[in-house]
Amino acid sequence: MKIAVTYENGNIFQHFGHTEQFKIYTAEGKEIVSSEVVDTNGSGHGALAQFLKDRGVDTLICGGIGGGAKNALAGAGITLLGGVSGSADEAVKAYISGNLVYNPDIECKHHEHEHGHGGDCGSHGCGEHTCGDHGCHH
Repeated sequence: MKIAVTYENGNIFQHFGHTEQFKIYTAEGKEIVSSEVVDTNGSGHGALAQFLKDRGVDTLICGGIGGGAKNALAGAGITLLGGVSGSADEAVKAYISGNLVYNPDIECKHHEHEHGHGGDCGSHGCGEHTCGDHGCHH
């Protein structure tokens, strides 16, 4: 299994379409057997789905993501786990252990020009403490 995470300084980058790097993990069972950080070379939004597909990725963990990118990932056959924040390594370990908290309905409806780089699309999803009615999986 290959799992990609939007990546910046060890953490999950919160804007899928603007990520400059992915950390791609290869997992067998419940063990991470390898990982590498890859640059997106300026690819954005829909092109990122093909970028991941070309690298054999089948699962993506990210923060916020727009509807077009969600559709592109679905079209590429990549499972999306959005609304996640914090350490990339810890998120992947939680995922392969079956304990990752994510928001299956995450969608960032606003764009950079409305909230700038300081906004956090991922904050609309599941927090560590409350999930509300977002249908989170534990």
